Order: sequence, then C-alpha cells, then structure tokens
Amino acid sequence: MYLNLVQLAESFGVSEKVVEGWIREEGLPHTPERRVLLFDRAQVAQWAATRGLATKAGFLATAGPALSATLRLAPLLRSGGIFRDVAAAHVTGIFVQVASGMHGTTPPVRELLGQRLRAAGGVTYAPVGGGFALPHPATRITLGRESGTLALILVPAGLALTEPRVDEVPVTWLWFFIAPSPRAHLDMVGRLSRLILSGALRERLEHGAGDEEILQVVEAADAAAAVAAAGKKPEGPA
Repeated sequence: MYLNLVQLAESFGVSEKVVEGWIREEGLPHTPERRVLLFDRAQVAQWAATRGLATKAGFLATAGPALSATLRLAPLLRSGGIFRDVAAAHVTGIFVQVASGMHGTTPPVRELLGQRLRAAGGVTYAPVGGGFALPHPATRITLGRESGTLALILVPAGLALTEPRVDEVPVTWLWFFIAPSPRAHLDMVGRLSRLILSGALRERLEHGAGDEEILQVVEAADAAAAVAAAGKKPEGPA
C-alpha cells in the first residue's frame, strides 16, 4: 500500500515540511510518481521502527475496513456539489456555502463551522500534487455518522498557497471536505488521495467531464473500496 505526503504527515502527526526533512536528512524511503511523492507503507513502518518513531492510529496502523466500507464519497459529493470557474477570491465563500448546506447538523453547528472557515488559518489546504489540494477545516471536529460533506471546486486561475508545494503545478482543483469524525478525516484523506491518483479521474477532468461523469467515477471508487473491504475481487473489467 502506498501513501502520499499528506497521508504520511497525518499518520505521524507532523507537517508535510517535517516529512520532507526526513527524506533529505534521514533517508525516508519514497518513490516519485507523476510528480507526486509516494511512500510504501511497509518500508516506512520499518524505517520508523528503527528510529523509535510512534505513529497515530492512522495509515501505518492496521486498516479498519468497516469505516472505509461505509464511508461513501459519492453521496457526500452530490450533497456538497461541483463548482466550476470559481475565482480565487470566492473560494472561502464556497467553503462556507458547502458547510451551510451540510446534512445531519444543526444550524448553530453550521454557523460555528462557517465562522471557523472564514477565520485566518481556519482552512488547511493540503496540496497533494498534480494541481490538486484537499482543503478542510484546520480544527478537527466530531459531527456524527450521518454528517460530513465533499465538494469539488475548479479555480482556473490557480491558488497561491502558503503550504509547502509538492510540485510546480499550480493548484486548480480543490476537493474540499468536512469529515464526520477525526478517524473519518484520515479515511477521507486516504480515499481522496487514491482517487486523485486514479488515471480514470484525471483523464475525465482533463477532458472537461460533466458533473454526472465525475460522480460516476467516484461511485465506482466507492464500489471498489467496498469490495476491497469485504476481501473480494471485483468481477469484470477494471
């Protein structure tokens, strides 16, 4: 299993900059792939063990299939929506709009979320390379199993981010999400990262796919995750 830079930082509870320092100074095993840094889970676990580094209950721990199987991205994306041709100055407003329409939460909770998203430093953008980033509330929250949301936002002019850059590709695609719990947050980061690396998704986005076509790709990823969690192999062509 491969992890990207964001997943690995989340697992150790450090910033992406610290992980980059480990690569330069500590020989952290990694593989460049399509301008994205990937990390083999087994190699990283061995590297960490020799240095006495503890990890959170995240990507280096034994995976918990139940959450991955039940957390479906497509319904969250249908609820949050797909936004195109958004100006950089309007991105925060889209975040607040998506949070305001989230199901399974009360109006006071949605108002509090909106305040946090508008505040300075209220959103972590988490660039993952290839023009993609995973913005989310900087403060972890617990909302309940029936909440959470996901939105895909296209910013053609690109964003100037303060987070360390993964590559030289301008960030134009944002997968903004609010997870129902801290554990689900880690799961969503992993699921979205794998989806971003999917050739099928990239190809459709590059060719200007419509909303339903994008949703079909996400639904297929949900189905594949459920099959994998059940320990079965999908039938038919991939």
